[in-house]
Amino acid sequence: MNMKMSDYIADFLAKQGIRHVFAITGGACIHLIDSLSKHPDITFICPQHEQAGAMAADAYSRITGNLGVALATSGPGATNMMTGVCCAYFDSVPVLYITGQVASFRSKGNTGVRQVGFQETDTVDMYRPITKYAVLVKDRKKIRYELEKAVSIAKTGRPGPVLVDIPDDFQREPINTDELEPFIPTPEIKDLNQLKAQIGQCLPLLQAAKRPVVILGWGVRLSKAEEEAKKLVEKLGFPIVPTWGIADLFPSDHPLLAGTFGVHGTRYGNYTVQNADLVLAVGTRLDTHEAGSPLSSFAREAKRIIVDIDPFELKKFGTFGLTADLLIQAEAKDFLSLTLSQLKSVKSQDLSAWKKRISGWKEKYPICPPAYYAEKKLNPYVFVKTLSKRAPEGEIFFIDTGCAVAWMMQAFEFKTGQRAFSAFNNTPMGYALPASMGASLALDKKQITCVVGDGALQMNIQELATLLRHDLPIKIFLINNHGYSMVQQTQDQWLNSRYAATTVEGGLAFPNFVRVAEAYGYKTLTIDTNKEVDQKIAEAYNTPGPLFCNVEIDGAYRVVPQAVYGRPIEDAEPLLGRKEFFENMIVKPTASSLK
Repeated sequence: MNMKMSDYIADFLAKQGIRHVFAITGGACIHLIDSLSKHPDITFICPQHEQAGAMAADAYSRITGNLGVALATSGPGATNMMTGVCCAYFDSVPVLYITGQVASFRSKGNTGVRQVGFQETDTVDMYRPITKYAVLVKDRKKIRYELEKAVSIAKTGRPGPVLVDIPDDFQREPINTDELEPFIPTPEIKDLNQLKAQIGQCLPLLQAAKRPVVILGWGVRLSKAEEEAKKLVEKLGFPIVPTWGIADLFPSDHPLLAGTFGVHGTRYGNYTVQNADLVLAVGTRLDTHEAGSPLSSFAREAKRIIVDIDPFELKKFGTFGLTADLLIQAEAKDFLSLTLSQLKSVKSQDLSAWKKRISGWKEKYPICPPAYYAEKKLNPYVFVKTLSKRAPEGEIFFIDTGCAVAWMMQAFEFKTGQRAFSAFNNTPMGYALPASMGASLALDKKQITCVVGDGALQMNIQELATLLRHDLPIKIFLINNHGYSMVQQTQDQWLNSRYAATTVEGGLAFPNFVRVAEAYGYKTLTIDTNKEVDQKIAEAYNTPGPLFCNVEIDGAYRVVPQAVYGRPIEDAEPLLGRKEFFENMIVKPTASSLK
């Protein structure tokens, strides 16, 4: 059958279950967008910037578990998308990015010049380090092969983004679909015998542990192994310290939940993981934000069993000084399922003393002590705790970087069914707003809560218009502390609080955000004090449709606690008196903590 190539591509996307494509037009992609506009099963969404489109597609994938798709033109359109593509790459999110390219007969080819066609840019070479697969279609008969190959690669193994770059002249020409070569993936053959043997080595370690802890990571979500993870921790009865990527898996009142950990973790979560005598880490690469620096200080007296799908992630530990008792290369779902099957005959040990110790830490070091509530100004931790109380069950949160994500991950108390997303590893400013848009569209205009800092909002503030264009019921809570407080905290530690490029006095410029939001057409609220926070958040959720809530936070507030470079994560600032700190340590403190 003969059909225009761009029509074939639109039909291909629809058959992948894609209902929305985030697209900004340009000379090299008008045929693709025209075909999308005519397809009955696809709606194209026009963000205001390609970066935002890339981030919306990333969130679309995270929410649906399927692909997200974003489309841009050649040159600046393609380069604008890259920060959003990095979010998908570092968090292993399967997204198909399509770029238009100059007509094949205008390509610079091997001439050695920088450019021939208008807006010609070597997109594939730029995208190769931040995608699993990037290809320029050079033969129109290969379009089916390249699309099917890209999607297969995006979804299999450790997932991630892919790029297909398509010349403009190919898009507008007819192709005979009967002549198109298919991509036939090599069937995946899993040899689980080695995994079974490694699990056999795990079991004695699990049974011998007196102070065990389970770390669950985003890889559990990626492999759709949430139920297996829940069953395993219930069977083992081990305390859980989730990474930020899966902090929403258990409700905050779950008896086994010990709290988040890491550089911006909780004291009780950090004491738990650092004093453990066994760590079972599944679906996490234990990056430096979680494990701290030096890496050798992490859970240093524990038996360490680390399960990850990526062999390179496992090999890195030796390079950076962390030794493990068992490194297991496996998909989280395979490991959890097989471990559960072998655990049937294992008796649970008495961990009451260990759990009592953890409960004591949680009681002694609350993330939001009563004194915070007594303050007149709005304390960020009081805001987060109140947001926890007022946010509906099943609410989905998209959280931007900086203090916003740190305060939320330390203090938010998840209810069953609530979800929280961020671009946890690329962590750019500007992700949450377009990501909220992508998620809401994926879920048929479901309400989403967006928590974003002032600096981050400025990076993609133009998307306020897109959200209203589609009447998306997104509740935007702007953490407005008039500066880059997370970086200021680092400047406090390294640069004697010289706030170059992090305050208004240091060079930043902020508008009146409320007036800007009102100019776009939003209903607005402002929260200034602890006294009014409960009533204002309730009002925000009771107001139908989109809403912009300005949350005024004094710029002096910091993330507390926070581990600084050179100290292990359990010895976070503000430092405790050494006598008190030593009383909390079961394992030997590091030399840096003796000072």
